[in-house]
Amino acid sequence: MSKDVRYKMVVSYDGTEYAGWQIQPNGLTVQEAIQKVLAQITGETIKVHGSGRTDQGVHARAQVAHFDCAKDRNPVVLCRGLNALLPADIRVTRVSRVRSDFHARRSTVNKEYRYFIWNHDVVPPFLRRYRTRVRQPLDVDAMREAAKMLCGEQDFAAFTANSKRGDESTVRHLMELSVTQKGREIVIRAVGDGFLYKMVRSLSGWLIRVGNGSVEPGQSLDVLESRVRTACVRTAPPEGLFLWRVKY
Repeated sequence: MSKDVRYKMVVSYDGTEYAGWQIQPNGLTVQEAIQKVLAQITGETIKVHGSGRTDQGVHARAQVAHFDCAKDRNPVVLCRGLNALLPADIRVTRVSRVRSDFHARRSTVNKEYRYFIWNHDVVPPFLRRYRTRVRQPLDVDAMREAAKMLCGEQDFAAFTANSKRGDESTVRHLMELSVTQKGREIVIRAVGDGFLYKMVRSLSGWLIRVGNGSVEPGQSLDVLESRVRTACVRTAPPEGLFLWRVKY
């Protein structure tokens, strides 16, 4: 009896028109769109497993996923076929055969997210889907000071929007949280071994509040130590967030 062949794919997508990555009862998702096309190509019912979820309106430069096929297929042909049938806002950049024990989520070493802010009254129209506008000038030095305090292995319960997490640990290792500026664009870069639900958007929302003077950088430690989500931590809008890289 032949054994299924496992494939790894790297996917880029504009998340504006999707209800996130993972299949949901209401609203088209990226996972659903890819699975439908794979079924057309292979004639099989295939489940695609992503490295993690992205929320409604969030984008991905390099989401990683895997799937199994009953028949061995040419990865290059699979990639071409997927892109010929997928909508233009989803593109598979690479397909490759991998070992049967590879898992897009469980094999992850770390992930990188980037959050893009346009710090001006007017966002260029071609960036409107991919930048969060903040009109008030932001103090980038203060944001950097706060970001340093949030790095390391810590309990990020105050920076997750999931109130029904049960026994899931809220301790994560945030290896890097940096803030850079070039002209009107500010980029928050977060690298970690894993992220809680809406954690990156919550961290970004907090840093924006530090930047506009609503809170002091030093309050970051107080929020962390409280381990309680309150109204002082706000979830930044989805359009500025990209899943940038997944490392294995």
